[in-house]
Amino acid sequence: MPDTPELYQRRHLAVHGINALLDFISVNAKLEFTSLVSFSYLWERTVAFTRDYEALKTALTKVELYNKTCMETALAGVTTVVQEEWNYGVPCQVILVTDGNCGIGQGSLRQSLDTHSQRDGADPKFPLPFPFPAKLHIVCVANPGDPDLKATLPLYQKLIDINNQGGSIHSPDGALSFQSVHDMFVSCAESIYTPFFAKLTCGNFTCPVQLHPRPEPYDKELEFQYVHREMWETLTILGFLDLGEVASPPTLSRHLVLPTSTKERNTKQDSANGEDSNKENGKHGGAKTEDDDDGTEDGKTPSFAVLLHGSLKVESMVAITRIGEDWYGMLYSWADSKKKSNLMLSVFEPGLDNIPWLGNLENLCPPSLLSHLAAPPTFPGQTPQQTPTGPPFQFPVRPVEKRSYAQSCVVWIKDSGLQTDMQKVIRHARKLPDKQQQFYKEMNRIRRAALSFGFHELLEAMASLLERECTQLPGTAHPSASLQLTHAANGLRSPAALDIVHTIMPLQTNFAPGDR
Repeated sequence: MPDTPELYQRRHLAVHGINALLDFISVNAKLEFTSLVSFSYLWERTVAFTRDYEALKTALTKVELYNKTCMETALAGVTTVVQEEWNYGVPCQVILVTDGNCGIGQGSLRQSLDTHSQRDGADPKFPLPFPFPAKLHIVCVANPGDPDLKATLPLYQKLIDINNQGGSIHSPDGALSFQSVHDMFVSCAESIYTPFFAKLTCGNFTCPVQLHPRPEPYDKELEFQYVHREMWETLTILGFLDLGEVASPPTLSRHLVLPTSTKERNTKQDSANGEDSNKENGKHGGAKTEDDDDGTEDGKTPSFAVLLHGSLKVESMVAITRIGEDWYGMLYSWADSKKKSNLMLSVFEPGLDNIPWLGNLENLCPPSLLSHLAAPPTFPGQTPQQTPTGPPFQFPVRPVEKRSYAQSCVVWIKDSGLQTDMQKVIRHARKLPDKQQQFYKEMNRIRRAALSFGFHELLEAMASLLERECTQLPGTAHPSASLQLTHAANGLRSPAALDIVHTIMPLQTNFAPGDR
């Protein structure tokens, strides 16, 4: 059957392209969570955030067609979905798939953009910019020569400009067909989800690694200069510090560091190059190469990244790493649970003096070297200073007093910070009794912060949220979940809750872990 657009609906082309996008993510960004939101004049979360790509593909075939295009509704739905699943500090990629039509009349994209800056308190707030780090990518399943698309492209660009976090617009290179739509979605995926490979080095030790998520270039306009930095493909460990000396430095982003093999790296790069590279590789037939033989033994090959992770975890240390020109970060072991830990890279702001208590990072050196430094020069008539005696200097030198930035205090500068903390409590509440300890810990933390700020109304609001969650528990929920939620809500309303030293303790129950 000829591949012509007349024989297929655009819906079929869009589903084919999104499937190609999901296939790319499943190979090159396996750790990504993906959610599917469909929209018309209303929005619907078709699939919650998941790594089950087959479930996403199945749901795509069941998405119904409607006759209204309201992109403002779709963007508001994305904000709600991300807000309920993650906090506002998690970076996201928002991919808006459309037929290139901006809609007509009330709710159209043109009408939304014309009124977005004129809305007062009575009108709903425009959903852009997103309250979380997110790039907006718009994929148009339309013919490049379509007059409607040409008229709509400036409106799409204005959406990206209002979001002010970057993004892109994609359209087919030729007439609509399965191949052109497939190439468009793959091109979009390559610009977003191409893996970042690097070489981790420490002296004579080297190890190929992959960073997830992919680090973004740093661009910032200062008062007298414009700073642009890109992460190098060679990450060099310069030295090690105790966790207590590093404390909690300000960071730009965190990345999971995964050791990779040559075979895995070549496979992902080949998949990113599309079908052409696959055809070229197919010329070799089924011949087995040396890389294939080595790949089968990757699980038994010693890895410096695994050695480094274990050492940092046991010794409670971090590795200061040069990642670019005047750009540094630190490698450390981070545990998301008691049983599982990972090697992480936290990226500092570019510069040498961005961590005040460490000073200039280029001056860091082993304490043994400091004891051999020559005494400062003397001038005529000046008595030479004596060389310090006693143990070698310990560097960096930490002040005796405890810094405020080293405390795990609660800070609510923006409403998004408060919403993030409340969402954390609700997420733990929905996983009772498994997350009982974390639930009460977070609830008491927010309660004490509210009392410190004089924000007593927050206690009643939190109690109401817990009662609402109690009424929405599914029939398969553990019987102690409703008891704990009711107990916590009553505890927030009790007079003792106004005492900052008081702690709301869990309700003691006699239910067995497997009771339902």
